[in-house]
Amino acid sequence: MEAIGGLLGIDPFELWFFVEVLVGGLMSGVMYSLVALGFVLIFKASSVFNFAQGVMVLFAALNFVGFLEIFGGGESVFAIFVAFVATMAVMIVLAFAVERVVLRPLVNQPHISLFMATIGIAFFLEGFGELIWGSNIKPLDVGISDDVTFLGEAMIQDSDLTAAVIASFLVAVLALFFHYTRIGRALRAVADDHQAALSVGIPLNHIWIIVWAVAGFVALVAGIMWGSNLGVQFSLSVLALKALPVLILGGFTSIPGAIVGGLIIGAGEKLAEVYIGPFLGGAIEEWFAYIVALAFLFFRPQGLFGEKIIERV
Repeated sequence: MEAIGGLLGIDPFELWFFVEVLVGGLMSGVMYSLVALGFVLIFKASSVFNFAQGVMVLFAALNFVGFLEIFGGGESVFAIFVAFVATMAVMIVLAFAVERVVLRPLVNQPHISLFMATIGIAFFLEGFGELIWGSNIKPLDVGISDDVTFLGEAMIQDSDLTAAVIASFLVAVLALFFHYTRIGRALRAVADDHQAALSVGIPLNHIWIIVWAVAGFVALVAGIMWGSNLGVQFSLSVLALKALPVLILGGFTSIPGAIVGGLIIGAGEKLAEVYIGPFLGGAIEEWFAYIVALAFLFFRPQGLFGEKIIERV
Protein backbone atom coordinates (compact mmCIF):
# COMPACT_ATOMS: atom_id res chain seq x y z
CA MET A 1 0.00 0.00 0.00
CA GLU A 2 2.89 2.34 0.75
CA ALA A 3 4.32 1.58 -2.69
CA ILE A 4 0.97 2.30 -4.34
CA GLY A 5 0.67 5.54 -2.41
CA GLY A 6 4.15 6.60 -3.46
CA LEU A 7 3.44 5.72 -7.09
CA LEU A 8 0.26 7.80 -7.07
CA GLY A 9 1.82 10.62 -5.07
CA ILE A 10 -0.61 10.03 -2.16
CA ASP A 11 0.28 9.94 1.51
CA PRO A 12 0.09 6.23 2.53
CA PHE A 13 -1.79 7.21 5.71
CA GLU A 14 -4.44 8.93 3.61
CA LEU A 15 -4.65 5.86 1.38
CA TRP A 16 -5.20 3.55 4.35
CA PHE A 17 -7.82 5.94 5.70
CA PHE A 18 -9.59 5.81 2.33
CA VAL A 19 -9.54 1.99 2.48
CA GLU A 20 -10.98 2.09 6.01
CA VAL A 21 -13.85 4.34 4.95
CA LEU A 22 -14.50 2.32 1.79
CA VAL A 23 -14.56 -1.05 3.59
CA GLY A 24 -16.85 0.33 6.30
CA GLY A 25 -19.20 1.63 3.62
CA LEU A 26 -19.23 -1.69 1.78
CA MET A 27 -20.13 -3.49 5.02
CA SER A 28 -23.01 -1.11 5.60
CA GLY A 29 -24.00 -1.68 1.99
CA VAL A 30 -24.29 -5.43 2.54
CA MET A 31 -26.82 -4.75 5.28
CA TYR A 32 -28.76 -2.45 2.96
CA SER A 33 -28.72 -5.22 0.36
CA LEU A 34 -30.18 -7.66 2.87
CA VAL A 35 -33.13 -5.37 3.63
CA ALA A 36 -33.55 -4.52 -0.05
CA LEU A 37 -33.78 -8.23 -0.81
CA GLY A 38 -36.89 -8.41 1.36
CA PHE A 39 -38.44 -5.63 -0.71
CA VAL A 40 -37.49 -7.41 -3.96
CA LEU A 41 -38.95 -10.77 -2.90
CA ILE A 42 -42.34 -9.29 -2.01
CA PHE A 43 -42.40 -7.07 -5.09
CA LYS A 44 -41.69 -10.03 -7.37
CA ALA A 45 -44.38 -12.15 -5.70
CA SER A 46 -47.15 -9.55 -5.51
CA SER A 47 -46.05 -6.71 -7.83
CA VAL A 48 -46.37 -4.25 -4.97
CA PHE A 49 -43.83 -2.22 -3.05
CA ASN A 50 -43.97 -3.31 0.59
CA PHE A 51 -43.74 -0.05 2.52
CA ALA A 52 -43.88 -2.06 5.76
CA GLN A 53 -40.52 -3.82 5.25
CA GLY A 54 -38.63 -1.22 7.27
CA VAL A 55 -41.10 -1.47 10.14
CA MET A 56 -40.87 -5.27 9.93
CA VAL A 57 -37.16 -4.90 10.79
CA LEU A 58 -38.13 -2.90 13.88
CA PHE A 59 -41.00 -5.22 14.82
CA ALA A 60 -38.80 -8.33 14.54
CA ALA A 61 -36.04 -6.71 16.62
CA LEU A 62 -38.53 -5.64 19.31
CA ASN A 63 -39.89 -9.17 19.59
CA PHE A 64 -36.42 -10.70 19.65
CA VAL A 65 -35.09 -8.50 22.44
CA GLY A 66 -38.35 -8.95 24.36
CA PHE A 67 -38.21 -12.74 24.14
CA LEU A 68 -34.50 -12.62 24.97
CA GLU A 69 -35.27 -10.86 28.24
CA ILE A 70 -37.99 -13.39 29.03
CA PHE A 71 -35.75 -16.41 28.37
CA GLY A 72 -32.74 -15.24 30.34
CA GLY A 73 -30.75 -12.60 28.47
CA GLY A 74 -28.11 -12.51 25.77
CA GLU A 75 -25.39 -14.28 27.75
CA SER A 76 -27.09 -17.63 27.16
CA VAL A 77 -26.74 -19.24 23.74
CA PHE A 78 -29.88 -21.24 24.49
CA ALA A 79 -31.82 -18.04 25.27
CA ILE A 80 -30.66 -16.48 22.00
CA PHE A 81 -31.71 -19.57 20.05
CA VAL A 82 -35.13 -19.79 21.71
CA ALA A 83 -35.73 -16.06 21.26
CA PHE A 84 -34.82 -16.36 17.57
CA VAL A 85 -37.18 -19.30 17.05
CA ALA A 86 -40.00 -17.57 18.95
CA THR A 87 -39.57 -14.38 16.96
CA MET A 88 -39.49 -16.30 13.69
CA ALA A 89 -42.75 -17.98 14.74
CA VAL A 90 -44.25 -14.50 15.25
CA MET A 91 -43.10 -13.43 11.77
CA ILE A 92 -44.63 -16.56 10.22
CA VAL A 93 -47.93 -15.85 11.99
CA LEU A 94 -47.69 -12.31 10.65
CA ALA A 95 -47.23 -13.72 7.12
CA PHE A 96 -50.39 -15.83 7.49
CA ALA A 97 -52.32 -12.84 8.85
CA VAL A 98 -51.18 -10.52 6.03
CA GLU A 99 -52.12 -13.08 3.38
CA ARG A 100 -55.53 -13.80 4.87
CA VAL A 101 -56.58 -10.30 5.93
CA VAL A 102 -54.84 -8.05 3.40
CA LEU A 103 -53.62 -9.82 0.27
CA ARG A 104 -56.37 -12.35 -0.41
CA PRO A 105 -59.19 -9.78 -0.61
CA LEU A 106 -57.05 -7.60 -2.90
CA VAL A 107 -56.10 -10.15 -5.57
CA ASN A 108 -56.10 -8.49 -9.03
CA GLN A 109 -56.94 -5.11 -7.52
CA PRO A 110 -54.97 -2.01 -8.61
CA HIS A 111 -51.41 -1.98 -7.32
CA ILE A 112 -52.01 1.28 -5.51
CA SER A 113 -54.54 -0.52 -3.30
CA LEU A 114 -51.94 -3.07 -2.23
CA PHE A 115 -49.37 -0.33 -1.68
CA MET A 116 -51.75 1.60 0.58
CA ALA A 117 -52.46 -1.64 2.44
CA THR A 118 -48.75 -2.06 3.21
CA ILE A 119 -48.70 1.48 4.61
CA GLY A 120 -51.51 0.42 6.94
CA ILE A 121 -49.53 -2.70 7.92
CA ALA A 122 -46.52 -0.49 8.73
CA PHE A 123 -48.48 1.77 11.08
CA PHE A 124 -50.17 -1.21 12.72
CA LEU A 125 -46.89 -3.06 13.37
CA GLU A 126 -45.22 0.04 14.77
CA GLY A 127 -48.09 0.74 17.16
CA PHE A 128 -48.58 -2.92 18.08
CA GLY A 129 -44.87 -3.36 18.79
CA GLU A 130 -44.84 -0.28 21.02
CA LEU A 131 -47.98 -1.48 22.83
CA ILE A 132 -46.43 -4.86 23.66
CA TRP A 133 -42.76 -4.02 24.28
CA GLY A 134 -42.75 -0.27 25.01
CA SER A 135 -40.96 2.57 23.25
CA ASN A 136 -37.70 2.78 25.22
CA ILE A 137 -34.35 2.07 23.57
CA LYS A 138 -33.41 -1.52 24.38
CA PRO A 139 -29.77 -2.63 24.37
CA LEU A 140 -29.19 -5.91 22.54
CA ASP A 141 -26.20 -8.11 23.26
CA VAL A 142 -25.90 -11.37 21.33
CA GLY A 143 -22.20 -11.90 21.96
CA ILE A 144 -20.84 -10.00 18.95
CA SER A 145 -17.37 -8.64 19.74
CA ASP A 146 -16.76 -4.90 20.02
CA ASP A 147 -13.06 -5.28 19.22
CA VAL A 148 -11.38 -4.05 16.06
CA THR A 149 -9.44 -5.82 13.32
CA PHE A 150 -6.67 -4.15 11.36
CA LEU A 151 -6.45 -4.48 7.58
CA GLY A 152 -2.98 -3.10 7.17
CA GLU A 153 -3.36 0.31 8.82
CA ALA A 154 -7.12 0.39 8.29
CA MET A 155 -9.26 -0.26 11.38
CA ILE A 156 -12.44 -2.32 11.01
CA GLN A 157 -15.03 -2.97 13.71
CA ASP A 158 -15.53 -6.67 14.40
CA SER A 159 -19.27 -6.08 14.81
CA ASP A 160 -19.46 -4.59 11.31
CA LEU A 161 -17.40 -7.46 9.92
CA THR A 162 -19.63 -10.08 11.58
CA ALA A 163 -22.80 -8.40 10.33
CA ALA A 164 -21.39 -8.17 6.81
CA VAL A 165 -20.40 -11.85 6.74
CA ILE A 166 -23.80 -13.02 8.00
CA ALA A 167 -25.68 -10.71 5.65
CA SER A 168 -23.53 -11.77 2.68
CA PHE A 169 -24.21 -15.44 3.42
CA LEU A 170 -27.96 -14.90 3.64
CA VAL A 171 -28.05 -12.79 0.48
CA ALA A 172 -26.23 -15.56 -1.40
CA VAL A 173 -28.48 -18.31 -0.02
CA LEU A 174 -31.68 -16.41 -0.83
CA ALA A 175 -30.46 -15.59 -4.32
CA LEU A 176 -29.74 -19.28 -4.99
CA PHE A 177 -33.08 -20.25 -3.45
CA PHE A 178 -34.96 -17.86 -5.70
CA HIS A 179 -33.25 -18.93 -8.92
CA TYR A 180 -32.74 -22.68 -8.52
CA THR A 181 -35.57 -24.10 -6.39
CA ARG A 182 -39.10 -25.11 -7.33
CA ILE A 183 -40.56 -22.53 -4.96
CA GLY A 184 -38.29 -19.88 -6.45
CA ARG A 185 -39.54 -20.68 -9.95
CA ALA A 186 -43.10 -20.50 -8.68
CA LEU A 187 -42.35 -17.08 -7.21
CA ARG A 188 -41.15 -15.85 -10.59
CA ALA A 189 -44.27 -17.24 -12.27
CA VAL A 190 -46.52 -15.47 -9.77
CA ALA A 191 -44.61 -12.22 -10.33
CA ASP A 192 -45.20 -12.42 -14.09
CA ASP A 193 -48.95 -13.05 -14.01
CA HIS A 194 -51.19 -13.94 -11.06
CA GLN A 195 -54.00 -15.41 -13.15
CA ALA A 196 -51.65 -17.45 -15.35
CA ALA A 197 -49.91 -18.83 -12.27
CA LEU A 198 -53.26 -19.87 -10.79
CA SER A 199 -54.30 -21.49 -14.08
CA VAL A 200 -51.29 -23.85 -14.04
CA GLY A 201 -51.90 -24.90 -10.46
CA ILE A 202 -49.54 -22.63 -8.52
CA PRO A 203 -51.19 -21.89 -5.14
CA LEU A 204 -50.99 -18.12 -5.02
CA ASN A 205 -51.96 -17.88 -1.38
CA HIS A 206 -49.23 -20.32 -0.31
CA ILE A 207 -46.61 -18.45 -2.32
CA TRP A 208 -47.54 -15.17 -0.66
CA ILE A 209 -47.27 -16.73 2.80
CA ILE A 210 -43.84 -18.15 1.97
CA VAL A 211 -42.49 -14.92 0.55
CA TRP A 212 -43.75 -12.81 3.46
CA ALA A 213 -42.29 -15.34 5.91
CA VAL A 214 -38.93 -15.15 4.12
CA ALA A 215 -39.12 -11.35 4.18
CA GLY A 216 -39.84 -11.62 7.92
CA PHE A 217 -36.74 -13.79 8.35
CA VAL A 218 -34.65 -11.22 6.47
CA ALA A 219 -36.11 -8.46 8.65
CA LEU A 220 -35.29 -10.43 11.81
CA VAL A 221 -31.64 -10.93 10.88
CA ALA A 222 -31.27 -7.27 9.86
CA GLY A 223 -32.97 -6.16 13.08
CA ILE A 224 -30.61 -8.24 15.21
CA MET A 225 -27.51 -6.98 13.40
CA TRP A 226 -28.50 -3.32 13.58
CA GLY A 227 -30.01 -3.65 17.05
CA SER A 228 -26.83 -5.15 18.51
CA ASN A 229 -24.90 -2.17 17.16
CA LEU A 230 -27.32 0.73 17.73
CA GLY A 231 -29.77 -0.67 20.27
CA VAL A 232 -33.34 -1.60 19.41
CA GLN A 233 -35.07 1.72 18.86
CA PHE A 234 -37.83 3.01 16.63
CA SER A 235 -35.38 4.79 14.35
CA LEU A 236 -34.47 1.33 12.99
CA SER A 237 -37.50 1.50 10.71
CA VAL A 238 -36.19 4.74 9.17
CA LEU A 239 -32.68 3.29 8.84
CA ALA A 240 -34.08 0.26 7.04
CA LEU A 241 -35.75 2.55 4.50
CA LYS A 242 -32.24 3.38 3.26
CA ALA A 243 -32.92 0.31 1.12
CA LEU A 244 -35.16 2.50 -1.08
CA PRO A 245 -32.26 4.13 -2.95
CA VAL A 246 -30.74 0.65 -3.24
CA LEU A 247 -33.86 -0.57 -5.04
CA ILE A 248 -33.91 2.43 -7.35
CA LEU A 249 -30.28 1.87 -8.30
CA GLY A 250 -30.47 -1.89 -8.70
CA GLY A 251 -34.03 -2.32 -9.93
CA PHE A 252 -37.13 -3.40 -8.04
CA THR A 253 -37.17 -6.88 -9.59
CA SER A 254 -33.48 -7.78 -9.51
CA ILE A 255 -31.73 -9.73 -6.76
CA PRO A 256 -28.25 -8.98 -8.21
CA GLY A 257 -29.38 -5.37 -8.43
CA ALA A 258 -30.18 -5.33 -4.71
CA ILE A 259 -26.67 -6.56 -3.96
CA VAL A 260 -24.82 -4.18 -6.29
CA GLY A 261 -27.06 -1.26 -5.39
CA GLY A 262 -26.47 -1.84 -1.68
CA LEU A 263 -22.70 -1.83 -2.12
CA ILE A 264 -22.82 1.36 -4.22
CA ILE A 265 -25.03 3.19 -1.71
CA GLY A 266 -23.10 1.97 1.34
CA ALA A 267 -19.69 2.92 -0.03
CA GLY A 268 -20.94 6.11 -1.69
CA GLU A 269 -22.55 7.62 1.39
CA LYS A 270 -19.52 6.95 3.62
CA LEU A 271 -17.05 8.37 1.11
CA ALA A 272 -19.30 11.36 0.46
CA GLU A 273 -19.63 12.09 4.18
CA VAL A 274 -15.85 12.08 4.67
CA TYR A 275 -14.66 13.75 1.49
CA ILE A 276 -17.58 15.95 0.37
CA GLY A 277 -19.38 16.56 3.67
CA PRO A 278 -16.88 19.13 5.03
CA PHE A 279 -17.54 21.35 2.02
CA LEU A 280 -21.32 21.20 2.53
CA GLY A 281 -21.45 21.62 6.29
CA GLY A 282 -21.33 17.89 7.10
CA ALA A 283 -24.09 15.39 7.89
CA ILE A 284 -24.78 14.55 4.24
CA GLU A 285 -24.74 10.80 4.84
CA GLU A 286 -28.43 10.82 5.71
CA TRP A 287 -29.57 12.24 2.38
CA PHE A 288 -26.76 11.56 -0.08
CA ALA A 289 -28.17 8.16 -1.11
CA TYR A 290 -31.53 9.70 -2.00
CA ILE A 291 -29.86 12.31 -4.21
CA VAL A 292 -28.01 9.55 -6.06
CA ALA A 293 -31.30 7.65 -6.46
CA LEU A 294 -32.99 10.80 -7.79
CA ALA A 295 -30.26 11.17 -10.41
CA PHE A 296 -30.82 7.55 -11.47
CA LEU A 297 -34.53 8.20 -11.89
CA PHE A 298 -33.71 10.88 -14.48
CA PHE A 299 -31.29 8.78 -16.53
CA ARG A 300 -32.20 5.13 -15.88
CA PRO A 301 -35.53 4.86 -14.04
CA GLN A 302 -35.61 1.04 -14.27
CA GLY A 303 -32.30 0.77 -12.37
CA LEU A 304 -29.06 -0.94 -13.34
CA PHE A 305 -30.55 -4.43 -13.59
CA GLY A 306 -34.26 -3.69 -13.90
CA GLU A 307 -36.27 -4.55 -16.98
CA LYS A 308 -37.12 -1.63 -19.23
CA ILE A 309 -40.88 -1.30 -19.54
CA ILE A 310 -42.13 -0.56 -23.06
CA GLU A 311 -45.80 0.31 -23.46
CA ARG A 312 -47.40 0.57 -26.90
CA VAL A 313 -50.44 2.77 -27.25
